Amino acid sequence: MKQYYIKTFGCQMNVYDSHRIAGILNDLGMREAASAKQADLIVFNTCHIREKATEKLFSDLGRICEIKQERALAGKDTVIGVVGCVVQAEDEQIAQRARFVDFALGPLTYHRLPEILKNLDRRHSRTIIDTEFPAESKFDFLPANQSSGACSFLAIQEGCNNFCTYCVVPYTRGIETSRPVGEVLSEARKLVAEGTLEINLLGQNVNSYHGEDENGTERDLAYLLHRLNEIDGLERIRYTTSYPADVTNDLIDCHRSIKKLMPYLHLPVQSGSDTILKAMNRRHTAAQYLDIIARLKEANPLLGFSSDFIVGFPGETDRDFEATLNLVDKVKFIQAFSFKYSRRPGTPAAEMPCQIEEKVKKERLQILQDKLFSYQLKFNRDSIGKTMPVLFENRGRHPGQLTGRTPYMQNLYAKADKSLLNKIIRVRIKDATMNALSGEITEEQQHGRNFI
Repeated sequence: MKQYYIKTFGCQMNVYDSHRIAGILNDLGMREAASAKQADLIVFNTCHIREKATEKLFSDLGRICEIKQERALAGKDTVIGVVGCVVQAEDEQIAQRARFVDFALGPLTYHRLPEILKNLDRRHSRTIIDTEFPAESKFDFLPANQSSGACSFLAIQEGCNNFCTYCVVPYTRGIETSRPVGEVLSEARKLVAEGTLEINLLGQNVNSYHGEDENGTERDLAYLLHRLNEIDGLERIRYTTSYPADVTNDLIDCHRSIKKLMPYLHLPVQSGSDTILKAMNRRHTAAQYLDIIARLKEANPLLGFSSDFIVGFPGETDRDFEATLNLVDKVKFIQAFSFKYSRRPGTPAAEMPCQIEEKVKKERLQILQDKLFSYQLKFNRDSIGKTMPVLFENRGRHPGQLTGRTPYMQNLYAKADKSLLNKIIRVRIKDATMNALSGEITEEQQHGRNFI
């Protein structure tokens, strides 16, 4: 039986795509290899968001080329493929600099993998490249999603129409498309039947979802959440990533009325300066963002927020940066992701004047992260003494230990019997660091009573 190995870079959508690629390969009769050296097929699923992403890919490909050569000396063939956003943006570079790559597929065409593999032996020395934006949805051709355990990702929307000036997603993933309501519900029910307790809905701009129902009526994310809420056995619902300007009143009301919707929302703001937000082509101001946060908190006072920040965007002044720090103080995010601005070829921001020096970007990032991390640590420490329902997903590093997540996406580890794996158990929080909680399970729950 042939073996495959997939290495994934980037966002949760890429994690989802890699899972679906694995499903395609499993249906072809292949099985997953423990390492690249054991694999007959090696696939890189790439991300183009960060600076130097292409160079990192070629560095990794160089090491894989060595593995291909070693296997060839042992009489073993190795197929190398690159898929994802780097292919969409840098297909010519891949063809020129890595001629040993057998195929390269954009993020909307990996469903054609069986056909590509079938035709590989018909080519000579040219890399097969497919970066089309097909009219049909890739979801129409994929095998049924296979459950990844108690927690599963479910992609409902892809692409983006916002064209933020720093972002390559509209160019690599295309315009927004949404899956039909019935298709999403069918996949969700199948995941739950296979043991999934928590579903995280995915999309580059997930709250712009506009899939059609069985009558051909276009429905929004709020409608879909209510329909998912009706599925017996589904205990937790999350969605990511959202765009502030697309947060509707109906969606806000979902956080009031749907108990399965976890009290944690990732809502990227990027900057606290209206000047920078305008330069980024974001369709919201800092005040509008804070108003959305306030209305969400009114709907559910227990809500905690995470966000994304970019520092050192072209033209960012000390005053602009101070506005970002002030916004952080107002919201007190419980988690956040912060980055230095990266110039991405082909995006408007890459050609803007007043690019910020690397030293300044680094200094600002450190100041911002110190503030963000202080709020994250405080929130975790404030959890000590509370009892939370924890979904245990994996075995811990130590014998007799399980790890899981709280409703707020906090990592938690506790001494627990393996029978509690893939179950939701109430755990009393004993200690906390910035990155994780430790907890204690009562003897009664250890023996399988009073779950959730």
